[in-house]
Amino acid sequence: MGLSSAQCRAARALLAWSQDDLSSASKVAKATIANFEAGKRAPYERTLQDVKHALEGAGVVFIPENGGGAGVRLAKRADASIDTNETETVQYEEYLKNDAPPGAGG
Repeated sequence: MGLSSAQCRAARALLAWSQDDLSSASKVAKATIANFEAGKRAPYERTLQDVKHALEGAGVVFIPENGGGAGVRLAKRADASIDTNETETVQYEEYLKNDAPPGAGG
């Protein structure tokens, strides 16, 4: 799958990366990235692969054109977990009722 200029801009936005950040990570000149994103020039395929690999290495997943349009998203981190606050407990009223008859010690 190739890399579109819109995907490149969106991927940088997801990562909060500047063109300088992407340039450093991909070893591609900032001017090349700027011209590509502006639609002024199409870089060599190898250059696009370098840019794409740098973005993927930072956690971007490229979504192919599948009828809904090509896109990008951030990968779920392997060490990600549900954020819980163990000091707060949600209790639903149906679980608060005592099912035992009076005097049963329940």
